[in-house]
Amino acid sequence: MVGETSRAGDGNEAKIMAYILDNPGSYLRQIKTGLGISMGTIQYHLNKLEKDNKISYSRNGLHKCFFVTGIFKDNEKEIIKYLNQETPRKIIMFIIEQGQPSQTDIAKNIKISSPSINWNLKRLIESKVIKEKKDGRFKRYTLSGEIDSILLTKLLKNYYPSVWDRWTDRLAEIFLSLSFDTENKDRS
Repeated sequence: MVGETSRAGDGNEAKIMAYILDNPGSYLRQIKTGLGISMGTIQYHLNKLEKDNKISYSRNGLHKCFFVTGIFKDNEKEIIKYLNQETPRKIIMFIIEQGQPSQTDIAKNIKISSPSINWNLKRLIESKVIKEKKDGRFKRYTLSGEIDSILLTKLLKNYYPSVWDRWTDRLAEIFLSLSFDTENKDRS
């Protein structure tokens, strides 16, 4: 009977490890919801895995975002933390698409208030995911020098395939509309 309890615990630990491996940057409640295991059990195994150096975490506000040890560099962890959240992810994707958008451009595209955009931009800048530069009276935003689009593409493809699919579909539509506009101008 004692062995059965131990095996059940080991099973939960393995499930949690597998979940974090498949969903890097997940926080406590995401893991609980994703696995359907009680909060106390999740907390116990996360603490145990952390003490055994099998996982590490990076703070994102009040949340601990968990990662399997030895897989991600610090800058990759920073990106993943923000890709795991809808608004920062939309901001990052828009910056990649547009090159150097202003805060106004970002707010119009993402359709949330300027103060919310400002708050998210500050967090992304502090984490060195994006950088801000002055352009006359505007501030423009680009990916940080530590973050390149190839790394971002790799992380999206591997860990956020549904986001990657939506984004590539959107980019394909943009390229098609641009080529259609060019063809129409050439005919005129």
